[in-house]
Amino acid sequence: MEVFIEPIGRLINEFSKLPGVGKKTAQRYAYKIINMSEQEARDFADAIVGAKRKVRFCKICGNFSEEDTCEICKQRDPSVICVVKEPKDVIALEKLHEFKGVYHVLHGVLDPMNGVSANDIRIHELLLRVQEGDVKEVIMATNPDVEGEATAMYIAKLLKPFEVKVTRLSRGIPIGSELEYTDEVTLARALIERKEI
Repeated sequence: MEVFIEPIGRLINEFSKLPGVGKKTAQRYAYKIINMSEQEARDFADAIVGAKRKVRFCKICGNFSEEDTCEICKQRDPSVICVVKEPKDVIALEKLHEFKGVYHVLHGVLDPMNGVSANDIRIHELLLRVQEGDVKEVIMATNPDVEGEATAMYIAKLLKPFEVKVTRLSRGIPIGSELEYTDEVTLARALIERKEI
């Protein structure tokens, strides 16, 4: 005998497909939906369907947008491009209110072990932007892991003939941490990338 009646079981199953949502969390979400008013449940469902229908990728940078071209690409300085792995990385950088250029979302990184090659991510589109535009600098803001580093180095190599400045986000010891608890790679990078004061 099934523990849940079919509609609740189906709801739990759908919620458990979300990243980071286990069976217990999926059950809590399902119970929350069941306890909502019908209007609240419709609003929730409409928000999901509306987002799916309206959100697309900007044809220039690949970020989330409601139009063919996102607001950042329309309004910002196109001479500096910050390259990121995913749209959520754009959001993280935008929260800083420091960067005034535009972005390029790769939608992945090179990962040969999992079959992700240069043809599977938006490297070609980046090269076209640099070739066609008046780009002065490309900032590589991929994650500081093996795949992110390999992707940054690969793209930097491809950009060399364009004579564009290619930079990498600086890495180092987080503020408030202690040296003895900092991993060796981070500590070594912080030492190598030290700056004059």
